[in-house]
Amino acid sequence: MSSSDLTARAIHLNSRLRGGGTDSQSLALAQGLTDLGWTIEMAGPIQAPLSSAAQKFPYHSLPRFRPAQILALAGVLRRTRARILHAHHGDDYWTALLASRLVNPRPLIVFSRHLAKSPRSPLSRKHLFASADAVVAVSSFVAQVLLQGHDDPASPVPERHHRLSCRIDPANLHVIHTGIDTRRFQPQDPSFSCTARRSLSLADKEFAFGVVGGFDLPVGKGQRIFLKAAQEVMRRIPKARFLLAGSGTMDSILRDDIRHLGLEERARLVGQQPDPVSLHHALDCLVHPQIATEAFPSVVLESHACGRPVIASELDGIPEAWSIGGLGHLVSAGDPEELARAMIRQAEGSAPAAKEQSEAHSRIQTQASLPVQATQMGNLYRRLMSANRKPR
Repeated sequence: MSSSDLTARAIHLNSRLRGGGTDSQSLALAQGLTDLGWTIEMAGPIQAPLSSAAQKFPYHSLPRFRPAQILALAGVLRRTRARILHAHHGDDYWTALLASRLVNPRPLIVFSRHLAKSPRSPLSRKHLFASADAVVAVSSFVAQVLLQGHDDPASPVPERHHRLSCRIDPANLHVIHTGIDTRRFQPQDPSFSCTARRSLSLADKEFAFGVVGGFDLPVGKGQRIFLKAAQEVMRRIPKARFLLAGSGTMDSILRDDIRHLGLEERARLVGQQPDPVSLHHALDCLVHPQIATEAFPSVVLESHACGRPVIASELDGIPEAWSIGGLGHLVSAGDPEELARAMIRQAEGSAPAAKEQSEAHSRIQTQASLPVQATQMGNLYRRLMSANRKPR
């Protein structure tokens, strides 16, 4: 990186920092860029669950009230003379855009799109992405939604029925996959897995399937489909066990499903696990039975990086993430019978060999790791600054 690049500031705007996937990914990217020599500062709420984590970077506190937030952010931009303002949440796009118009020189505006959805507002679909200097889609599928829209009228999930395209210059749209920490998520020796399994009260001969993710209404990550499939799997595979890791508003519904399906001795909710690496190594197979929208699931990358097979729904950006690791099976979304057949086939087959695990980890490392994501984002920043050498 040149000396001129080293003096350039990029401010990452995140007015939530509540702990969701987008929040953790934005912090990880900021760290990755910092490790590469970029000067990254954060702008966000005074108090939020991840505010303290964000304050490891130079931090600018913003008020919650949106008009005041825009004015405060404009003041930050004037003081820092940041060359790049990068927003990660849809709620922050207009804030970034309007604040940038209040300062001179105006910073370059970058939006990251972490959702496989179009903005609800026609005004946003027409003007928002067209006004940015660059839009980063976390998967090719997200880019497709923005450019072309996507229809799935037969889906039981209304938000999938009709996703409208947005006005955007294809030259300003860039696909940069979300990266994971492949130094943490990697194959381990069998003793590590044994310890991880004991922490979840799994016996040596039991075959553990698990869904990892939140289960908020209306459909969570497809946990109810998973439990329906489990009812069939347990008839064929008596040693099978079914874990639901996470939290959400469907807790009582899922407990009722477990009782009604006769899974009391086989399935259980294990809550939010503090160590995701240990969780992946406790499972014999991750199941990702999503039926709602999905941009690019990091949990699939994490499991594959640990050398674990994944059975996942073939919808939205899931196949794009799954194909990098490539261990396990893709199945039709929302079909518990097909899911059960894939789970039985996985349990009755052989676990991935050490070489297969190592190769899956290597593919994740070279295509979807944090350093790769940060390098690609840094390259984009440099191209934008090179094309706009004079402050605007």
